[in-house]
Amino acid sequence: MFNQESYDRHSEWYNLHYPTEANKVAYYKKVKALSDDTVSKWLQNIFFRCLTPLLVTPSQKWLTVGDAYGFDAQYILSNGGNALATDLNIDFLKVAKDEEIIREYAAENAEKLSFDNDKFDYVLCKESYHHFPRPYAALYEMIRVAKKGIVVIEPQDPVSKMPLLLLLNNLLANYVHLLNKVWKNRFSYEPVGNFVYKVSEREFEKFAAGLNLPLVAFKKINPNFYFQGAADVKTDDKNSKFLLIKIKKKLLDILVSLKILPGQVLATIVFKQFPNDNELKKLKKTGYHLVYIPKNPYL
Repeated sequence: MFNQESYDRHSEWYNLHYPTEANKVAYYKKVKALSDDTVSKWLQNIFFRCLTPLLVTPSQKWLTVGDAYGFDAQYILSNGGNALATDLNIDFLKVAKDEEIIREYAAENAEKLSFDNDKFDYVLCKESYHHFPRPYAALYEMIRVAKKGIVVIEPQDPVSKMPLLLLLNNLLANYVHLLNKVWKNRFSYEPVGNFVYKVSEREFEKFAAGLNLPLVAFKKINPNFYFQGAADVKTDDKNSKFLLIKIKKKLLDILVSLKILPGQVLATIVFKQFPNDNELKKLKKTGYHLVYIPKNPYL
């Protein structure tokens, strides 16, 4: 298997930080005790609201991939869907079920899912895609087991959305060492052993076109303002920390809307089936940009 060491490190990462079941239970009890009006939950809900257009139809079957703690599945369950939480290592997910965070879980490698074709209505991969050693393998696996579509929420590659950075990349293409000095995070790796694989709209368009899929929806969000202690800070405008985050986010949202800067995170929905009218309205209303993929004239 490619990058076996990376798989092994990812599988054991959570046990290094929470080695015993008691540690894991204590973690969930701490999370349960948090009030909803905290900065950490406010930021997390920016991610989760990207699912709103797809949760208008209740009781749909979801698969969450790389859902180590089960919180992605928990959100779907709390909004009327059915969700199976999966991760390479299920030590945390076992406790999550006992603590009634989730209902079902399974150990799965995203790059080689064990499910039949079209098993789930939707597949969600939130903040995990950039960890995969072979993300494209995972992408094809997720679309295989999805009936209606997949949702990928990941950091956005800035190159295609920043002309100056693209120009710099082209000008210095033959001077790799200089380019790497100027563009310091061109090749980013995390301590657990993975390359940080950022996504772009264009690669999802090509992915959909290659499979003759009908539609891709994109939404740019700016949720990356987490800091140590965010779970203890209230979402109160009288709180200077929260107010500063709101101001920074608002400014960034404006710059993104003016297409001066790319969004921090790209939420992408690749549809296998064309959404119904209600879902289309919800997509547009919640800020998604729709890209209709023309049918392959030769198939």
